[in-house]
This record gives sequence, structure tokens and C-alpha cells, in this order.
Amino acid sequence: MKLTYCILISNLMLVSLFAQPKAEETGHYVFPEFTQGIVLLKSGVTEKTVLNYNSLTEEMVYIDKGTKLALSDETVAKIDTIYIKNRKFVVVGSKFFELICHSKFDLYMEHKCKLNSVGKPTAYGATSHSTTTSSYTSSPTEGMKYELKLSDEYQVEPYIVYWIKKTNSSKKFANMRQLKNLYTAKKDLMETFVNVHVVKYNDPKTIVQLIEYLESH
Repeated sequence: MKLTYCILISNLMLVSLFAQPKAEETGHYVFPEFTQGIVLLKSGVTEKTVLNYNSLTEEMVYIDKGTKLALSDETVAKIDTIYIKNRKFVVVGSKFFELICHSKFDLYMEHKCKLNSVGKPTAYGATSHSTTTSSYTSSPTEGMKYELKLSDEYQVEPYIVYWIKKTNSSKKFANMRQLKNLYTAKKDLMETFVNVHVVKYNDPKTIVQLIEYLESH
């Protein structure tokens, strides 16, 4: 009998055995603080370090002697998986995607965010607003200081892009409408499921349940 392994019910409990130094962060990081994690290299060697994922620059950041540093592309190419708080991040290209389900399909979350201007006063008491994606460039080499501080003029809006991989095909969706388009042949099944269950795009657990249902029927 085939077993379904979902990171939502993780069997990787090793991280919780180690001390977890904390440093509060703002909303452009996936975790509220830097936490000790495990880095599995492609060579099979494992290392422990304090990590967090920056969804604005889309880089894995670690702390070395009190200084935040971004992993270089050269280092990322040597990494297989990073485990943080029982969550699993794998290398896809030069980025880290969070693997949330592994069964007949693989489902990943690509953590991203955009900056929204809090608004500046204009004529007649109105306020102007704008939205922008990250304008920060990645650190080209390891050892570069990474003390990214966001201006008070901006608010961070995190969002998720899901990637579903079956055999050798990968497709992404950024909202429920796009997910529905991936399963046009199972439109009735999807409607049946969402009429009975609460499915929220920003709740990965419910997205996993929906896709598992569609894939099994």
C-alpha cells in the first residue's frame, strides 16, 4: 500500500530537538524569527545553522556570528533540502520552494511578497497608493551583509504561488480560478468538494485536501 507523505503531517521532528535562537523579523520573512534548521547537502552531509527565508528577495538567509547573510548561488547549487520547524524547503532552479505534499503529485509553495505604499497625501486630502514588487537584488556572493530594513513608507503583502508537479510536468496557480482551470475536466468534482468543505487559497492544508481529492477521482 502506498503511503502519502505530506509535510503538513511531517515525520521530520529533528529540528525541534535543537535550541532555537530568536530574532524578531518583519513580514517579508516566512518565519517570525530566525530559527535553527538543518541543511542537507547533495553530498549527504548535514549542517545546522540559524535560518529564515526572505520572500521579498527570495533568498534563504542565515546568521553567522550575529550577521545576516544570504546563501550564494554557488552554495544553493550544493543544497538538496533545508528543514526549518518541521517544514521542508527544496531547491528549484536557484530558489527555495516549500514542499507541502508528496504523493501521486508534488505540491510546492513559492513564497513571495510585494510592497504596498502606505500612501502619501495629495491635493484635497486624498491619498495616493502604489504597489511594487521587490526592487532589491540578490547577494552575489556569500559573506555579504544582509541587514535589509524596509522603509516605513511601505507595507509588506505576502502571497503564495503554488506549483503542482506530476511526472515530468509542472504547472503553477496563483488563485482559485487558475486552479480550477487546471482541472476543467473535473469541474463537477471540484464544485462538489468546495460545497462541502471550506477551501481557502491561503490555507495550504485545504488546498492539499482538494487536490488529493481531485487526483484520486
